[in-house]
Amino acid sequence: MNSYRFEKEDAYSFAKLIGAKYSVKNGEMKFVDCPYCHGADHGDKGTFSINLSTGQFKCLRSSCNAKGNMITLAKDFGFVLSNGTEFEEPQNYKEFPDVEIQTRPGAIEYLESRGISAAVCKEYELTTDKNNASTLVFPFKDETGKLQLIKYRNMKFEKGKSKGSKEWTEANSKPILFGMNHCNFDNKTLVITEGQMDSLSCIEAGVENAVSVPLGALGFTWVPNCWDFLCKFDTLVVFGDHEKGHITLLDELEQRFDGIVKHVREDDYLDCKDANELLQKHGKLVVKRAVEKSIIVENPHIKSLADVARVDLNQIKHFSTGFPRLDNYLSGGFYDGQLIILTGERGKGKSTFASMIAAHAIRQRITTFMYSGEMLDWQVKDWLEHQIAGGSRINTRTINNAAGSYQSFLVDQSYDHAITEFYQPYTYVYEAVRDDAEKLLETLKNAITKYGCKFLIVDNLMTAMDDDLASDIYRQQTEFTKQLSILAHRFNVVIMLIAHPKKVGDGKASDWQNDDILGSSNITNLADIVMRYDRPKKGEPTERCLCITKNRLTGRLILNKDLPLYYQESTRRIVDCPADFNVDLMVREGDTVCHTENGMEFTVNDEELPF
Repeated sequence: MNSYRFEKEDAYSFAKLIGAKYSVKNGEMKFVDCPYCHGADHGDKGTFSINLSTGQFKCLRSSCNAKGNMITLAKDFGFVLSNGTEFEEPQNYKEFPDVEIQTRPGAIEYLESRGISAAVCKEYELTTDKNNASTLVFPFKDETGKLQLIKYRNMKFEKGKSKGSKEWTEANSKPILFGMNHCNFDNKTLVITEGQMDSLSCIEAGVENAVSVPLGALGFTWVPNCWDFLCKFDTLVVFGDHEKGHITLLDELEQRFDGIVKHVREDDYLDCKDANELLQKHGKLVVKRAVEKSIIVENPHIKSLADVARVDLNQIKHFSTGFPRLDNYLSGGFYDGQLIILTGERGKGKSTFASMIAAHAIRQRITTFMYSGEMLDWQVKDWLEHQIAGGSRINTRTINNAAGSYQSFLVDQSYDHAITEFYQPYTYVYEAVRDDAEKLLETLKNAITKYGCKFLIVDNLMTAMDDDLASDIYRQQTEFTKQLSILAHRFNVVIMLIAHPKKVGDGKASDWQNDDILGSSNITNLADIVMRYDRPKKGEPTERCLCITKNRLTGRLILNKDLPLYYQESTRRIVDCPADFNVDLMVREGDTVCHTENGMEFTVNDEELPF
């Protein structure tokens, strides 16, 4: 299978193939009639166009809204692209064959030793590996009954004595919840546990709709794959592990689930760690009653000041900006629940600076969402990939033309897979270039709750506003910024909003005030941190500068002076010390093994199933 690079000739060949009438203007091939909806028949001409730089197409008719790229057109219209290139859909996860799973005696014996009957073992199709009788096999099937993930458990594992892992999953399995295919959707309550033994213990106790997570308390990669499934329930009961006065899964699921969230009362654990221990020590009735007596997570809005716990700043979750001197002023970086305003003149690089912080966040495994109202998604990707790649993975090419020559900097294609693998689990981008504020806010919330994004960049304020002359733009700006602040505080995430200034300065970031931001003064009133990024008019071309004019958390500011920064054209990196241009951002602190997720090793045997 060949890879495909867009060629303009393919767009013209496609137009010729379908006999389309078109015009070309400003890099867009605009068709008189949409080949999908034929809107011209209804008086809607010129709604379909192909971008001649990217190959992306879209129909503007709301009833059609066809969109994609040349690959999409090739598939939909039987169109052969240049050089006869063939395509197939990328397989993100392993496809398992539909086979009958036979429960083996070893699985029944083990589950019965944990208080779970043979009937439940057979119903949930647990078995042992056909090549290793001491390995228990959990088949994870979705609500349609399709096998998506296989998880293994060493039944003879002893902590501190056994080699290898206690549990692991089949390589490239799709993370979903265990037990989804046994749920009754007429019952709008879902019970979720950390371990498979715990959800099976609930089933054994007569609790309906009990499922468990695939990768432990810290692994939430299953949420996007199970989002539609979760939305079928009104109430979620969390029966996590009870450890050190804390119930696992509860904090994260309380934020992500939009319905009623309950949890088993701490007293009802009866000094047991989880549902399976409770079943073994106290029986089925106690487990069932623990679920039935679950309580809604308390969320009081009014409390006595004396009841407010003191907070150690060092204990609040935060991540480094990647700029050590900036981190010093911010007491360690950006903290959960903050709204950051970043401003700077047009074209001076504030989007590049925001992207650089995103690269550092991704390096720290902070799931990041990037919205740009000015750049297409592939441009956002290209900019970020240059910064992640760094100098050793960038190729320089000299382009000659009639006016002379210039240098072009491209990421070395041999590193494409490694770079994508580095950021893929932690990076999301907004597909559209622009959208109205209401839709954008809903998308941001979805990115937080469904995809677990912790750092969100909104670039920029004005592209999210209604440009209707009759609208109250100041009121819109205030309301939009207020909603961003609410999202940041409600979900404990960091949101960075990029805004333009009113005036053009002299290149000194510190030569301005908060009220100099274009639009309503309420924008900076709602922010936790306000920063300005600029490019000095005097000095070296690589020099940049930054100031902090508001810092609600600690009050530390950078005023009446500039924090010096430096820019490198080839990598598009911004650093606070030129030596940092050579830092390999693709090496994360603590990295030891590549094929792991949440500390759980993957098997690499793709040849046969264990059934």
